[in-house]
Amino acid sequence: MNYGVILNVLGGLLRFLGAIMLVPLFVALYYGDSLYPFLAAVVITGLTGILLSHYYKATDEWKAREGFAIVAFGWLAAAVFGSIPFMVDGFSPINAIFESMSGFTTTGATVLLDIEAHSRSILFWRSMTQWIGGMGIIMLFIAILPKLGVAGRQLFRAEAPGPTEDKIKPRIRETAKILWLVYVFISMIEVIALLLAKMSLYDAITHTFTTMACGGFSPYSQSVASFNSPLIEGIITLFMFISGANFALHYRTLYTDRKSLLKDDEFKFYSLVTVVATLLLTFSLWSDMGETVLTALRYAVFQVVSIMTTTGFATVDFNLWTDSAKIVLLAVMFIGGCAGSTSGGIKVVRFLLLLKYARRALFKSIHPRAVKPIKLNEKTVPDDVMQAIVSFVVIYFMIFAISTGILSLMGIDIISSITSSIATLGNIGPGFGLVGPMANFDAVPFIGKMVLIANMWIGRLEVFTVIVMLTPEFWKR
Repeated sequence: MNYGVILNVLGGLLRFLGAIMLVPLFVALYYGDSLYPFLAAVVITGLTGILLSHYYKATDEWKAREGFAIVAFGWLAAAVFGSIPFMVDGFSPINAIFESMSGFTTTGATVLLDIEAHSRSILFWRSMTQWIGGMGIIMLFIAILPKLGVAGRQLFRAEAPGPTEDKIKPRIRETAKILWLVYVFISMIEVIALLLAKMSLYDAITHTFTTMACGGFSPYSQSVASFNSPLIEGIITLFMFISGANFALHYRTLYTDRKSLLKDDEFKFYSLVTVVATLLLTFSLWSDMGETVLTALRYAVFQVVSIMTTTGFATVDFNLWTDSAKIVLLAVMFIGGCAGSTSGGIKVVRFLLLLKYARRALFKSIHPRAVKPIKLNEKTVPDDVMQAIVSFVVIYFMIFAISTGILSLMGIDIISSITSSIATLGNIGPGFGLVGPMANFDAVPFIGKMVLIANMWIGRLEVFTVIVMLTPEFWKR
């Protein structure tokens, strides 16, 4: 393990993060808020980055282990240094790191008791951390800094270790740059759409940040319900759904093949699950809670897309819904969005391939000598990919079970323990019970918050990037 390389690149990442913090500093200046939170953050983050880059030189070629370590510790460093504005603003250290980690990992779980009581610049930074983390701070780092072109592949794989690697260009830096350009382009369209729906510029930008990142932070305690506008809900629903799909397919749809999304097996299954879950939830709200069909459909489509894409916005307190309605939302919590999207969760493609795997197992129980390959988009999926998916799901549910057990042992009720675990591991945000959509995570004890911070970190990096560092072999030279 080349520690000099790791510290050098982390230094560059912190210098980059310090520069980004100038944006909320100017927002604070514009609104007349206190400048100290961001001045302190810029100085401390930037100076630390300069010192690390100066004392540690990256001279050797990077290997996979350095890539994993840089990405894992890079996200931790972003969360820790990104929490400085919150600490200076009066947050306790654990709450500041929780909020920052929730932001950068696009989880959307919050410890804020009264969101509107905080300054606009702090809430802007809170939303901006999600937008940066949505497409990936490491991905942005790769796209901007030329020296990472040689070793960018290791970082790309470590940050987005999905079941398939979907490169747009042969060079990783070019791929990262294109994905970020598509991300910025669609974000600009959403800002314009929300402005046309009579949102203020501040609200349009902050909600676009958190919609495109599938993050869910809002400057208002009542989330999107604050606007009580079907048009705004419709716009946000559309862009949540777009953000939950593969951004490489968005690029191809815009520039090469208009039917790329429609031909993709994962996107078709993603759309099918969304439609079926929406219909089930609509029926439940209509039959069990007496809502009109149109009102039930309005609530259902927004909440299904919000939870399915792991965004976590709310237009209603679904914590008050019947158990049948909650089960639908709980089911889509475990699925998540598409690979290559900004959403979290297990990912649609893994569920699709596991279903195909189960179907093949049933077929081979009848025809044991038959050869029946598993295919995705008409391409055969190698057995090692299927083994990796099974391993991922097993480890994912083990982490979920362990964190649920720890929380329940701390006196948290079982519903809150289950949903807070999956909400943080899947980077969703709200759960049920103590951590419902109109509640927060402030009541979770200190150790519980540490567990949930770890969940957010592990879930954002899709388990393997963090878990692999727990093996003794990883640290051997």
